[in-house]
Amino acid sequence: MLLLALDTSAAATVALLRDDVVVGRFGSADTRSHAEVLAPAVQRILTDAAVAGSDLDGIVAGVGPGPFTGLRAGLVTARTLGFVWDVPLLGVLSLDAIAFDAAASGAVPARSAFLVGTDARRGEVYWAAYRAPAEEGLLPLLLDGPHVGTAASLPKGMPLAGRAAGLYPDDLDGLPDFTASDPDAASLGRVARQRLLSGEPLRDTAPLYLRESDAKVPGPRKRATA
Repeated sequence: MLLLALDTSAAATVALLRDDVVVGRFGSADTRSHAEVLAPAVQRILTDAAVAGSDLDGIVAGVGPGPFTGLRAGLVTARTLGFVWDVPLLGVLSLDAIAFDAAASGAVPARSAFLVGTDARRGEVYWAAYRAPAEEGLLPLLLDGPHVGTAASLPKGMPLAGRAAGLYPDDLDGLPDFTASDPDAASLGRVARQRLLSGEPLRDTAPLYLRESDAKVPGPRKRATA
């Protein structure tokens, strides 16, 4: 199974996976240049791997939650490539990638509940609750979310994986080694692959903004008074 995965819910990240092996990847921490870097990164990764876009079995897109502009750049790129190459689009919750990494590392005990949280800016957090799988090779179960809110409003008593833990250490109990984690495209692709192999449904690519864009439509001009 050959999958191309993209996520721009936080950092811009791209990965090409052949079955469970990552054969090419790209990452950029610059949150202001998603639209500029994605297409060249995809082209370079496919060229280096001697893969044509039409060879792909699917394009995996992280659907957020994430800020409006960055998230939209990734989804538009994924949809455009899927249309041009006639390749299926597969949506995955971006937070699932961090949950997968935390569970696969063994940092979360089997069957235990934990949180995943990323930076939503404005002093808020994008978050969701998961349960670690009972055995290796299974995916974490989404229990609640995704939501957006202040760090202090998140459920208490559960460790949290993701960048939000590093930003709000007084309010959140961060998992060691995962307090600066953002969604990674390679993990996103592995989540999609496991769901496809097990026959589980995947999401469409509708974006999860969870709140309105900062950009507003200007109101009508006021008439000048004499």
